Amino acid sequence: MSDTGDLRENDGDRRSPRAPSRDSGPTDTPLPAGTIGDDLARTVSSHGDRDALVDVPSGRRWTYREFDRAVDVVAAGLLAQGVRTGDRVGIWAPNCPEWTILQYATARIGVVLVTINPAYRTFELQYVLNQAQIGTLVAATAFKTSDYTAMIEESRDECPDLTSVVYIGTDSWSDLVAAGERALADDPDTVAAVSLGLSPDDAVNIQYTSGTTGFPKGATLSHRNILGNGFFVGELCGYTEVDRVCIPVPFYHCFGMVLGNLACTSHGAAMVIPGESFDPAATLRAVEQQRCTSLYGVPTMFIAELALPDFASYDLSSLRTGIMAGSPCPVEVMKQVIDRMGMTEVSICYGMTETSPVSTQTRADDSIEQRVSTVGRVGPHLEVQIVDPVTGETVPRGESGELCTRGYSVMLGYWRDPAKTAEAIDDDGWMHTGDIGVMDDDGYIAVTGRIKDIVIRGGENIYPREVEEFLYTHPDILDAQVIGVPDSRYGEELMAWIRMRDGAAVLDAEALRAFCSGRLAHYKIPRYVHIVDEFPMTVTGKVRKVQMREESLALIE
Repeated sequence: MSDTGDLRENDGDRRSPRAPSRDSGPTDTPLPAGTIGDDLARTVSSHGDRDALVDVPSGRRWTYREFDRAVDVVAAGLLAQGVRTGDRVGIWAPNCPEWTILQYATARIGVVLVTINPAYRTFELQYVLNQAQIGTLVAATAFKTSDYTAMIEESRDECPDLTSVVYIGTDSWSDLVAAGERALADDPDTVAAVSLGLSPDDAVNIQYTSGTTGFPKGATLSHRNILGNGFFVGELCGYTEVDRVCIPVPFYHCFGMVLGNLACTSHGAAMVIPGESFDPAATLRAVEQQRCTSLYGVPTMFIAELALPDFASYDLSSLRTGIMAGSPCPVEVMKQVIDRMGMTEVSICYGMTETSPVSTQTRADDSIEQRVSTVGRVGPHLEVQIVDPVTGETVPRGESGELCTRGYSVMLGYWRDPAKTAEAIDDDGWMHTGDIGVMDDDGYIAVTGRIKDIVIRGGENIYPREVEEFLYTHPDILDAQVIGVPDSRYGEELMAWIRMRDGAAVLDAEALRAFCSGRLAHYKIPRYVHIVDEFPMTVTGKVRKVQMREESLALIE
């Protein structure tokens, strides 16, 4: 606690005011030097014969030396097809080895990889193709019910910058690889010559954030942004070349391509792909078969894995760590991940696409209480602070406000949108997250909700996360999400969307009120209850509360 500042009198006692909610991460380990290509080259030199990439569905695998060659071939193929440093190449596909190879190939020649949400439809695809001015698109032919080929063909006339489409698993991908092989045969240094001219501060990735209003914005990230973040996340997970990381989260998002791929390649660890998209049984099979030491997921993924009827049959004894992130992590789920999955060193990460993404992380030596009730402390070479969202002043520790981040991880800006960039990053370089946080005296931060998600009932501010955490303690509730709905008397009321455990009796509003009565303040008890089999989700596994609110309006009429 700080002993600076004026002393205050309080009921006759003289006490020091609490320190401001501001903290800086350690700087004893330097940021990685160079570009993503430089970093991969160092890893290949040290760990060339170790597994780099394993695709469980197809049985394909690459050592680091083989992976490096595949990256060079695709990079040379892009150059042979006229792609140049600074150009934008889009990737629209589910998780697959070609996705990862393209990620490193584009980075190696200074091309900006634009990651496109696999769930996008034609209108959204056309927006990204035009806004990012994508000249070459690498895509799957189809994914689930989406016919990518048809949507791309429909978009060609609407997207004048798009001149080339390469479909994974078809002759066009084979042609790209063949062109790269020929180019390297003619000039083995063709890729290396381009790499020498790159800077760590060059843009290397554009990721479109799924805003709740208007069009998505393209967060533009540099080598330094995402390489540094992947490296330090891996450091705090204790990764070495013997680790094997199961990555069921989408590559198109930072969770997969930064916390997953870049954390692995910067430490010589193996990237394990359990499937094109998340499947709980396939994920646990991959952990068992590949002896993975680390497993990633958003809370809903871990909930699905733990709920498998044959969960106990999987040998998860190789697991020691992993990352749970992407949305608030329920305390009960975290405890089960530690106790039932053996992930004793599991880490909570918090961040956003615009900060590459991780700003705070729990450490392996943190207490269980710290790991289940906070998102940890600020990461290396970063600063965080909690500010009053109205005045912008830093609040004392223990008080809530908007969480802000500053440092190497803050994006270059939104692609071709300086106005939105200025709204998000202030003149002092602080990225305003829009999340409500509280910092304790030891620097640990609890994220209690989004500023826009606060429910105001009769003048009382209610944070849905607090109510959700309580509902998880009900023995028959598998998952719960709480939202605000309009009310003529109080302005807003609470509505709980609930998933029941298999075989449990269905809860109604009266039964839920009885459970909550005397344990939650009356104004925090949900007035409405809606039982569902599944929540509306984004492809990254985040609950779509915007859609829930829209559907709830019809339910309460």
